[in-house]
Amino acid sequence: MTAGTLSPTRVRPLWQRATPLAGPVEVTAADGPRTAVRFTVAAGETVLPGHYPGFPIFPGVCLLDLAHAGVLATAPAGAGPLELAEVESTRFTSPVYPGDVLDVDLDWRAAEGGWKVRGAIRSARGDVAKLRLRYRGEVSG
Repeated sequence: MTAGTLSPTRVRPLWQRATPLAGPVEVTAADGPRTAVRFTVAAGETVLPGHYPGFPIFPGVCLLDLAHAGVLATAPAGAGPLELAEVESTRFTSPVYPGDVLDVDLDWRAAEGGWKVRGAIRSARGDVAKLRLRYRGEVSG
């Protein structure tokens, strides 16, 4: 996979999944065991008006979905279809506001029956979240 931008309208048919993310997820690195994506939290994100009215904060579950979208967009060659098997851990360390640009770094490791991915999400203010995800899928090579 090469770096580029995936809009939700392109992502949904490709991965056949729903997502709360309204904006595009940009692939910034997709070679090797470390990959990365970028996402800008637009003021028009559909989840913001209710979380919280008058003081919008991007929900943690959307950060998890952003990391998941990054995993699907940057899967190693030969991985085949990936299925999220487990959210092993999450830690949300700082709020995310409209206008924030989020960089998601993903560290891939082959595991029995699939892949383990460690993720770190950062904004200009610093660390936002850390997470560990486990996926079922092919491990070739």
